Amino acid sequence: MTGRAPLVVVGNPDNRRVTLFRDAAAEAGVPTTVLPWRQLAAGPVRLHRQAVVRIDSPGEDAEVDRLLRGADRPAEHGEIIGFAPWYAGLRAALDRLDAAVRAADATLLNQPADVLGMFDKRACHARLTAAGVPVPPALPGPATGRSGSVAGTGGIAGYDELRAAMRAVGWHRVFVKAAHGSSASGVLALQVAPGRIRATTSVELAADGRLFNSLRVRDYTGEREVAAIVDRLAPDGLHVERWFPKAGLGAATIDLRVLVIAGRPEHVVVRSSPGPLTNLHLGNARGDLAAVRTAMGEPAYAAALHSCVRAAACFPASLHVGVDLLVGTDWRRHVVAEVNAFGDLLPGVSDPAGRDSYAAELHALTSGRFDRWRAGTSAGRAA
Repeated sequence: MTGRAPLVVVGNPDNRRVTLFRDAAAEAGVPTTVLPWRQLAAGPVRLHRQAVVRIDSPGEDAEVDRLLRGADRPAEHGEIIGFAPWYAGLRAALDRLDAAVRAADATLLNQPADVLGMFDKRACHARLTAAGVPVPPALPGPATGRSGSVAGTGGIAGYDELRAAMRAVGWHRVFVKAAHGSSASGVLALQVAPGRIRATTSVELAADGRLFNSLRVRDYTGEREVAAIVDRLAPDGLHVERWFPKAGLGAATIDLRVLVIAGRPEHVVVRSSPGPLTNLHLGNARGDLAAVRTAMGEPAYAAALHSCVRAAACFPASLHVGVDLLVGTDWRRHVVAEVNAFGDLLPGVSDPAGRDSYAAELHALTSGRFDRWRAGTSAGRAA
């Protein structure tokens, strides 16, 4: 996009993601309009001829969540419910958007197939593995289907099956993840030993058996409670990875969120936590990137960023992806834990040119760099 084609943001109009992006676009002289997720989640939509379309997060809107799940009632605040129906609704909504894009001869900045692939942790892990990107080992999952998404739930059916699978491969520490979750929703860092169990999670188990997201990370040490949580999550699909011991600075465990824009790792945030869950919204802090680079050494740091670029190349039709990178305790090894379709909300973080994440994306778009990246990665995958 080098001219002045209208830029349409698919998002929740009052969400800060949309507001911050539109502010950056206005400063860059790029006009924008918003296609509300509520409209897209409810039915067919139309686009302006030759529009340029950015898909932003459908999150933080209870009515959008209800529409995507096809539910009669909205979830209660923080309630963890219906990951699989939500994902099916997301796929249906993106199919409608794709049809509108074709009808209007529009251009997408992140393809629905990429978004769906990143929102299925099992399919994403399989895609990264096939591309040779270092990832934590995972328990076998179901086969993938259309758009790289997993067909059906399959995989681990519940707590008893999880423990049996862990014994079969000799794993005592794993991360149990809701296959279609985000922002640590439905994630348990599980450790087992003879006569002992600990699940560290932001999941709150209510007295009636329902699950809720909490901003307080807690430890469950009773097997009955852990089993109840896993059994509640399992029907919507689980992804289980071997625990990768992460490096630490002082008393804190760290990992990195790396924002790759059109093939370049332009923004890096250190996430620092006293426990295994590092998501910043859980009260964790941003760490010292200079200290991390010193501890790793520049060759190891450059290799880690290169793995992030390789992970982004698995989704070549997306202007940006947010890569969660885990650095080993020896400061040399690293793995990619996740790739996030909407991982660019990084307020206060600038690239070497002084641009925030949204300004950097717009610069890559208007300069033609995204077109060159997309063409290059697509040619490379086809070769």
